[in-house]
Amino acid sequence: MRPQSLTPLFAQVTSLPGIGPRLGKLVEKLTGPLVVDLLWHLPFALIDRRNAPEIAGAQAGTIATLTVTVDEHLVPRNPRQPYRVWCSDETGRLCLTFFNGREDYLKKLLPAGEIRVVSGRIDLYQGEVQITHPDHVVPLDQRESILRVEPVYGLTAGLTQRPIQKAIAAGVERAPELQEWQDAAYLARNGWAGWKAALAQAHAPAEESDLAPLHPARARLAFDELLASQLAIALVRHHNRTVSGRATKGDRRLHKVTLETLPFELTASQKGAVEEIAADMAKPERMIRLLQGDVGSGKTLVAFLAMLIAVEAGAQAALMAPTELLARQHYATIAPLAEATGVRLALLTGRDGQKQKKETMRGLADGSIDLVIGTHALVQEEVEFADLALAVVDEQHRFGVHQRMALSSKGQAVDLLVMTATPIPRTLMLAAYGDLDVSKLTEKPAGRLPIDTRTLPLERLGEVVQGVGRMIGPSSSSPGARVYWVCPLIEESEEVDLANVEERFQLLSARFPGKVGLLHGRLKGTEREATMAAFADGRLSILVATTVIEVGVDVPAATVMVIEHAERFGLAQLHQLRGRVGRGAGKSSCLLLYAQPLGETAKARLAIMRETEDGFRIAEEDLRLRGAGELLGTRQSGLPDMRLADLAAHGELLQAARDDARLVIDRDPDLKSERGAALRTLLYLFRRDDAVRTLRAG
Repeated sequence: MRPQSLTPLFAQVTSLPGIGPRLGKLVEKLTGPLVVDLLWHLPFALIDRRNAPEIAGAQAGTIATLTVTVDEHLVPRNPRQPYRVWCSDETGRLCLTFFNGREDYLKKLLPAGEIRVVSGRIDLYQGEVQITHPDHVVPLDQRESILRVEPVYGLTAGLTQRPIQKAIAAGVERAPELQEWQDAAYLARNGWAGWKAALAQAHAPAEESDLAPLHPARARLAFDELLASQLAIALVRHHNRTVSGRATKGDRRLHKVTLETLPFELTASQKGAVEEIAADMAKPERMIRLLQGDVGSGKTLVAFLAMLIAVEAGAQAALMAPTELLARQHYATIAPLAEATGVRLALLTGRDGQKQKKETMRGLADGSIDLVIGTHALVQEEVEFADLALAVVDEQHRFGVHQRMALSSKGQAVDLLVMTATPIPRTLMLAAYGDLDVSKLTEKPAGRLPIDTRTLPLERLGEVVQGVGRMIGPSSSSPGARVYWVCPLIEESEEVDLANVEERFQLLSARFPGKVGLLHGRLKGTEREATMAAFADGRLSILVATTVIEVGVDVPAATVMVIEHAERFGLAQLHQLRGRVGRGAGKSSCLLLYAQPLGETAKARLAIMRETEDGFRIAEEDLRLRGAGELLGTRQSGLPDMRLADLAAHGELLQAARDDARLVIDRDPDLKSERGAALRTLLYLFRRDDAVRTLRAG
C-alpha cells in the first residue's frame, strides 16, 4: 500500500487552485494527471520583477514593476485598433496597450482614479513609455506579491504562466515533510537540504545559477530520482537471483559441429561472449545478460551458439525479434547452421497459416522442435514449450518489459539473453539496467572494409543522382552497385513522409525506369518481402525507403547508402542506417545530404559520422549532444523516463546512486530497517511500485 503521507501528492491536478477541468486536461498533457507530476516540472528560466523604477526611469527592453494612477480609458471605435489605458506617476505618463481588449473587463481591472501596480516589458512607442499586455495588474496592497523573482515553466498550447505558477506553488505548499531516505553522511557531505526544502528551492530560483542541473536543490532531487530507479532495479535483480534457477550445461558437441561448418573463425569478442554466456547458464541462478554489438558484429551467431547449449542439455530455446522482417532474417541466417547440426528449427510469426501455426505449436509443446525464432507471436497464451531453458530477445528496446517477462515465463527459471545493435553509452546502461552483466562484440567480422562517409548539401542532389546512375551501371544483365536511398520521417505527419518517399521514388524511377523499388511501413508484408527479394537478387538497383530499413535488413551486395536530410536524424539512427552497407567484401560509401543552414548540434553530429564508425563512441557523443530522453526515444525504449535527472550532467550522481542501492540490498534486502521504511516511501514517490511488489512477492 502507498504510504498515507503521499496521498496529497497523488491527488488529481484539478484539486489544485485555479486548475479546473479545462486547464486540467492541458496540464495533464504537459506533465501528467497528478500533483506529483506537476512538482517534477521544474522551471527552465526566471523573470526578475524586483526592478521598480518611476516611469521616467523605466528603460526600454527591460521588465519593470511600476506603481501608477489610472487616468483614462481610450476605447477604440474599430475593434481592430488597440484598447489603450493611460496611467501616470509624478515623473511621467505610461500607456497600457491591449489588443482585442474587453471594455467591461479592463474597466474593472483598471478603475480610473485608482492606484495600480503593473508589471511587464517596457517599450517606447512614438516617444511614450508603453507596456503591451502587462503580465500583472494588482491593487497597491498586493505590490509585494509581484516584486519578486518569478519562475518560468515550459508550457503547452492554451496554457499560460500564471495558473501553472499558482498551481505549483500550492502543490509545493501541500507536499508533506517526509522521513529522510538518503544516507546521512552523503547528505551532509553534499550540503543538501531535506526533500521538501529542496523541492521548494528548485521552484523558487533567485538567480540564473539556481537553474543549473548541479545546483544543490536540483542535484538533491535528481539523486532522489536516480536512487529510486537504481534501488528498484537492484531489488528486482536480487529477487531474480534468489529465485532458484536451473543449471544448463552443454557438452559442446553441437557447438563443435557448427564451428567446423563455418567458412570463417569467430572473432575474439565473439568467443569471449560465448564463454561468458555458457558460464552464466551453467550457474544455478537465472542469467540476465545483455549482448551489445554494433551492426554486423555477428550477434546472431553468438545467440545461436548460446541456444545450442540449451539443446545440448536436452531443453529448448527461443529467439524473439520485434518485426517479421527481422525474424525472417534471423531464420535465414540460422537455418543452414541448424541443418548442419541436425537441430530442429521453426519460425513462428503472426502471418503463418493456421495449419502451419498448429504444427509449430504442437512441435514446441511435445519437444520435437528444439529452437524457434519468432515475433511477439511467441508470447501468445496458446504457445507452450516442453522445456524452455533460454529466451533470446533481439533489439530489446523495441519490446516492453511485459513482453520480455511473458517469454521468460514460458518455462522454469528461463535464462534471458538480451541483444541490441544500438550501442548504449555506459551512463544509460546504468540508468536502464543497473549493473547488468554485459558482453560486448567490439570487432567487425574479418574482411569488412571501412565505409567512406561524406556530407553534401541538398543543393547537389543532381550530382548525387548522376553519381548513383554511374554506379548502378547501364546494363541489366550485369547489375552494378545496389543503393539504399533513405528519406526522413517528419514526426508530425505520416502523410508528408509518404509524399516525400513517393516523390523521390517517382523522380528516380523516371530517371532509371524499372530499377527502383519503394519500401515503407504502410505496405503489406507480402509487398515488402517481394520488393526486398527483388533488391537482394539484383532485379532492382535502388531501394527508396523510410527508416523501416534501419534494423535487420541484410543485403551484402548493397554498397551505397544515401540519406536525405541527415540533419533530422539522431546519431544512433544515422549509425544504424549506415550499418546497412559495408556488409559484403566490396568497398561501400554513405552520403549524408543536409539542408542549409546547419545548426551547431547537427554540424557536430555529421562531423562525428565522418570521423568514426565506432558505435560506442557515437552513442556517447549522442548522449552529450541530445541528452538521454531523446537518445533511444525513452517512451518505447524501456529506459526509465527521467524527469529530474539529466544523465549527461548527473553521471556521477548516477554512479553514487548505484553504489548506495547495492549497499542497501547487501545490508537490508527486505527494506525492514528505519532507513528501509523511508526508502519504500521513495520508491512509491517515484512510482517504482513494481519493486515494492517484488519485495512482497519474494
